[in-house]
Amino acid sequence: MNIPAQNPAPAVYVVEEQANPSSDFFVLPAIEAHRLKVIRCGFADLPTAAELSGAIVLFVRYVPTQWLKLVEAVRPTLQSLIFFMDDDVLDLEASVGMPWRYHLKLMRLAASRSRWLRRQKAVLWVSTPYLQQKYAAWQPRLVLPSAVMPPTGLRRIFYHGSASHQADIRWLRPVIAEVLQQDTNLVFEIIGGQAVYRLYKDLPRVNVVHPMKWPDYQAFIALQTYHIGLNPLQDIPFNRARSYTKFFDITRCKAVGIYSPDSACAEVISDRRDGLIVELKQDAWAEAILTLAQNESLRQTLLQHAEIKMRDLTVDAELGYVELMGLSTGLNDKPNL
Repeated sequence: MNIPAQNPAPAVYVVEEQANPSSDFFVLPAIEAHRLKVIRCGFADLPTAAELSGAIVLFVRYVPTQWLKLVEAVRPTLQSLIFFMDDDVLDLEASVGMPWRYHLKLMRLAASRSRWLRRQKAVLWVSTPYLQQKYAAWQPRLVLPSAVMPPTGLRRIFYHGSASHQADIRWLRPVIAEVLQQDTNLVFEIIGGQAVYRLYKDLPRVNVVHPMKWPDYQAFIALQTYHIGLNPLQDIPFNRARSYTKFFDITRCKAVGIYSPDSACAEVISDRRDGLIVELKQDAWAEAILTLAQNESLRQTLLQHAEIKMRDLTVDAELGYVELMGLSTGLNDKPNL
């Protein structure tokens, strides 16, 4: 596999629909091996003709219309044009049986571009020997995948509210937007349906988990690792009746909680000992999340105290059960003699 090179080294404009495994496994490692400058572009990110002079343009799987027109205009000034595919996207017959929307997308952005790519003398990169053999007449170049190592140092924030927490879910959105922008090592998980997905879909590093039944949820969180749990409760009548079970959910996940004042959780924990109690102001919550995320020592200290508090509250509850059952069944009543 040869990438044309000269001094100064050309920039490589990687055109992709969005960040994707095709680029990360195949394209970027191949380019970076040549120590070339990578400029990742979405479909709508169009550089000027002058910026493309002497550059390499590399399409990942798809050729959007706006880029097709741009490349046609500047093709004589490009050092090279490359098309990469890791599925057989140029042959519509290969996608028979796929969802019709995906089939239509391949036809519009890939298969219909095949002749254009040949006319533009594009170099074809493929991901497997099968594709290399199938398109042998094009003299494709095989690109082998490199392992993508997961990012390290990530901190996971979560909010697991049910459908009855819509006000809290909406209130949290700008808070999460701010902390994700401030700290790229943070990821956020929230439970919700389509409405929650639409509300949060534009934020990076957000995972919206579909609602599940209680036994399924118990199994789900038993397999997760979290760092910070959120429990914002707006001052509305429905929230005033809630208990402090969220403190248990957050603590048993080995996370430290941030809680609203005047809530049931705030009544049983001590601020900056078992968790954080933060006034319901979005900037204050953003600051509290960032503080916990960036202070491992503080988080571990709070977690240790929270686990002790959780055990103490459980013992108190068990003592109460004895009295409760006695009163309910008359077991504590003295018999009439």
